[in-house]
Amino acid sequence: MHSYASILMTAWLIFLPGRVFSATVENRPMTATGIVEGTPQPRNFFVQGTRIIEAASHKPLFFKGIGYSPYLQGETPMQGAPPGNDGRYEEHLGLMKGLNVNYLHVFPMQMPAKFFAALDQTDFLYGQDIWVCPYEEDFLAEPFIAKTLATIKAAIDHAYQVGRPDRLVLFSIGDELQPEAMVRTNTRHPEVRNYHGKHLSVGDRTPSEIAIARLMDMAMDYELTRYGQRHLYCHTSFTHIGPLTNRPDLEVPREHALTPDLGDLICLNVYSYARGVRTSPPGSVTGSSYQGYLEELTAQSKKPVFITQVGLSTSPFEPKSWVPGFGGHKVEVVPTAFSAIWQDINSARGREKICGVAFFELHDEWWKSGEDAADSSRHDREDPEEWFGIYEIGQDQRLLPKGKIPETIRGLYQ
Repeated sequence: MHSYASILMTAWLIFLPGRVFSATVENRPMTATGIVEGTPQPRNFFVQGTRIIEAASHKPLFFKGIGYSPYLQGETPMQGAPPGNDGRYEEHLGLMKGLNVNYLHVFPMQMPAKFFAALDQTDFLYGQDIWVCPYEEDFLAEPFIAKTLATIKAAIDHAYQVGRPDRLVLFSIGDELQPEAMVRTNTRHPEVRNYHGKHLSVGDRTPSEIAIARLMDMAMDYELTRYGQRHLYCHTSFTHIGPLTNRPDLEVPREHALTPDLGDLICLNVYSYARGVRTSPPGSVTGSSYQGYLEELTAQSKKPVFITQVGLSTSPFEPKSWVPGFGGHKVEVVPTAFSAIWQDINSARGREKICGVAFFELHDEWWKSGEDAADSSRHDREDPEEWFGIYEIGQDQRLLPKGKIPETIRGLYQ
C-alpha cells in the first residue's frame, strides 16, 4: 500500500512514455517452509521460536521503529539519485532518539556515509529494504531474476562496505508485490509449486512466492559466501493480498494469496483501514478490527511477526472515497488513533509473537507519487502518499512536528 518500492515504480512508469499457518477451513493450509538445516544463524540477532534474540544479551528484542527515507523538498530518487550526504542525519536521528526509537526501517538501498556516522552516535538498530520491482510482468522470468539478484548483491555489498553490519538486523527482499503482477505470474507458471535451494526450502507455494524464495535463497548464499555470515531475511507484504484469506475484500483470489513467511520472520504492513484489516472480527480486549486481525495472524504464526508499517496520512482531504481512510486524517486525531493501535498491539492475544512495530514515516515525502518532474518541489494536496510523516518539512528543510504526533510516539515508546 505504501511501499517505497511500489511508489518508485509507479512514478517510473509514469515518466516512461512449509507454510507457517496452521490448517484451517478459512485460511490456506500449512505446508513445508523454512531455513534449511545447517544454514548458519545470524551472529548478532537471531530467531528463537517466535522471538528475535540479541546474541550479546541473550534477551528478546522488541523493535520500536520508524520508517525512514531521508529525501527532502526538491529531492527525488526517481532518476536514481541517492540521498544527500550531508548534515541532515544528525538532525533526523536526533529527533528519532527523542522519540525513544530503537530501530529504523530504511528504504533507500545506498544510504550515504554521513547517515552511518550519525547512526554511530545512537544505539539504533536498522533493517534494510531491498528493491524488487512489484509490477513486473513475470516474477519468474530469468532476466528479471538475474537483474534483481544484481540489485540485491549491490545492497548487501553496500551494507558491508559503507554500512554497519553489526547494527543491521534484517534484509527485506521485496515489499508489497502488486496483485495483478502476482496473478499474471501465477497463471503463467502453474506447475512451479516447490523450491529446494541451498538455504531455503518451500513446498506447495504459488509461483510468485517461489520467485521470492529463489531470490532470498540466492541472497543468503551470496552473503554467506562473500562475507562469511548472514543476517535475518524476510519479504515484506501487505494485508490486501493475504496471508489471512477469509476476508471478502482481498485484492486477489484466495488461491493467489501471498504468505510472507518465506524467511526467518513474518514482515507485514498492517494499516488500520487496510483491506483485510477493516473486515476483521473484533479483538478480544479492545474490540477493534485491528486487534482482531493481529490475533488471528499471531494465532496461526510460528515465526516472529514484525508490523513493518502502520500510519495515517494527514493529507488535507480524502481524495478517493472508494478507499476509506487513505488520507484526510486531521493532525489532531492522529495521536488518539496511534495510541489505540498501540493498545491493540500490546493487549492482543498472541502479542508475545509480535517482535516490533514501525510507524510510517519520519517525515512527509514530497516526491511521491512522481506525477511529473517537478513533483518533489510541491506538497500535493490530492496525494495522500506525501502526508504520512510524523514531521512536516519546514523552511530551510528543517523538520517540524505535526501537532502532538511526535509527543505521542515518544510516550508510547518510553
